[in-house]
Amino acid sequence: MGGKSLYETLGVKPDASADEIKKAYRKLARKYHPDICKDPECEEKFKEINAAYEILSDPEKRRQYDQYGDSMFGGQNFHDFAQQNFQGGVDLDEILRSIFGGGFGGFGSGDFRSSGGFGGFGGFEEFSQPNLDLQAKITIPFRTAVLGGTHSITINGETFDVRIPPGLKSGDTLRIRGKGKSYKGRRGDLLLKVEVAPDPEYERVGNNLYKNIDIPLKVALFGGKVKVPTLEKTITLKVPKNTRCGAKFRVKGMGALDRKTKVKGDLYLKANVVLPKVEELDPELAKMMEEKLPGGE
Repeated sequence: MGGKSLYETLGVKPDASADEIKKAYRKLARKYHPDICKDPECEEKFKEINAAYEILSDPEKRRQYDQYGDSMFGGQNFHDFAQQNFQGGVDLDEILRSIFGGGFGGFGSGDFRSSGGFGGFGGFEEFSQPNLDLQAKITIPFRTAVLGGTHSITINGETFDVRIPPGLKSGDTLRIRGKGKSYKGRRGDLLLKVEVAPDPEYERVGNNLYKNIDIPLKVALFGGKVKVPTLEKTITLKVPKNTRCGAKFRVKGMGALDRKTKVKGDLYLKANVVLPKVEELDPELAKMMEEKLPGGE
């Protein structure tokens, strides 16, 4: 039996409407339901009908099947494929859901082993092996996450460097090709769930960075310039007169990179006005300030 064997399973034509497919399925399902039909073959037939209907009743799955036909079953017709793969208690519905749910060429969701494999249809041979991807967690330094770089990790006794793209944040996943589990000469991928370590100087909110900086009292009162080390370089910040403690300065484009838009956030510098100790002031200046500065009684 060749061609559109899923359609033949339900007894409909390849151009059948969704309503015709549903009616044919209901009729066959009632006929072969194990509660009605006591023949041992009815249960397998019932599963086969359900699997065929699951595909043909879904527009996207049906489109994919119409495109590839029985090639996806290793060249077998649907009935022969179903009978072969029921051996060992394998649930054919689950197999088909894995195939269509994961998209062609993906097949990362199943641990199914077929006794005969799927033959030579593109990536379908890949489905006959276990899921080779390996998952792990990784904690990376704050500055490496923002700027990018490399980070050394050890997985299953193997130590290697991982390239960290700039802008990485907690919750992101890195896929490292060829570092997963091995099976018959193949290697899966390593999926690393990222946690970014906190930094004593910086805080990240979205793609913006925040940092406290000290400003001498003289600069805060009369204005001036202060040098500020940042993650990328040391910058010179112009401070206006009468800058209060807690004032914020924005440095555009010196925040974290947004990995989707490729646009960088901003850096916000929060002023901490540093008061000198009275004992360190010139005595005359200290006396004058005590007498002339406003406030107090």
